[in-house]
Amino acid sequence: MTLTVGVDVGGTKVLGGVVTPKGEVLDTSRRPTPSDDAHATATAIADVVRELAAKYEIEAVGIGAAGFIDATRSVVLHAPNLVWRDEPLRERIEALVDLPVVVENDANAAAWAEYRFGAGRGESHLLLLTVGTGIGGGVVLDGAVYRGAFGVAAEFGHIRVVPDGLQCGCGDRGCFEQYCSGKALVREARAAVARDPESARRLLELAGGDPAAIQGPHVTKAALEGDPASVAAFAVIGEWLGRGLADMVSVWDPSCIVVGGGVVEAGDLLLAPAHVSYAAALSARGRKKAAEVRPAAMGNEAGLVGAADLARIR
Repeated sequence: MTLTVGVDVGGTKVLGGVVTPKGEVLDTSRRPTPSDDAHATATAIADVVRELAAKYEIEAVGIGAAGFIDATRSVVLHAPNLVWRDEPLRERIEALVDLPVVVENDANAAAWAEYRFGAGRGESHLLLLTVGTGIGGGVVLDGAVYRGAFGVAAEFGHIRVVPDGLQCGCGDRGCFEQYCSGKALVREARAAVARDPESARRLLELAGGDPAAIQGPHVTKAALEGDPASVAAFAVIGEWLGRGLADMVSVWDPSCIVVGGGVVEAGDLLLAPAHVSYAAALSARGRKKAAEVRPAAMGNEAGLVGAADLARIR
């Protein structure tokens, strides 16, 4: 049985795992991410790989990183939460661990994991949207990850949905993730508190009585407990999500759309309004088939598993 290591590199942690050809994670290793030091981050990745390789016979390493990865799957062109800029990550890690390495965008890796082992298993055309602090995306077409001409396709969060709308961290205005993301959820919840504090009693309680302290997990917990303001905030985000999914169907014509990310932990509080607005926004609805929308199945290990599997088929 060939084993590979997948490494999910985020702004706070480097998580590695030994993965079987069936997508099973046998063992994991973790380090904090020294996000302000490119060399130290590479060392942390190598330490995770070496720790796992000391216990298992490893064939290759796949690294999933949030950022723009070049088409050769070797250079991190830009990582918003790390200091990587034109970072030759594959070359650097191969020199440290003496194993073949591929580098992949984290959302592409997660999309591949859902396609191979999760909610999109058996589908040939799949889109993945991860709704977290922002929006990530990945595309599998005809059984292969679609990366685009320059390796940076599927940046769904930065499709402009409102001309001259809210300022986005990318520098543009009106990007999708400004209206459908964890940040947008918190903004909606805080606005609801300002309009009607009585409707947000549980939410305010979780935030210690300070509207400025409200965070995404507070909104999710309060909504699951029936807090009206929090439920309404999820309804707004869900409506935007459904509209965005309908637009993506018009472009990509997938057979399946998988929705993942931290915000999806709220389940039907998000997905029920999303299904309603998705159905309403579909073009030519009733006259053609449309993709089924499904919640992600691979959880927090999706990026790790996908990166490991892509390393296996490099």
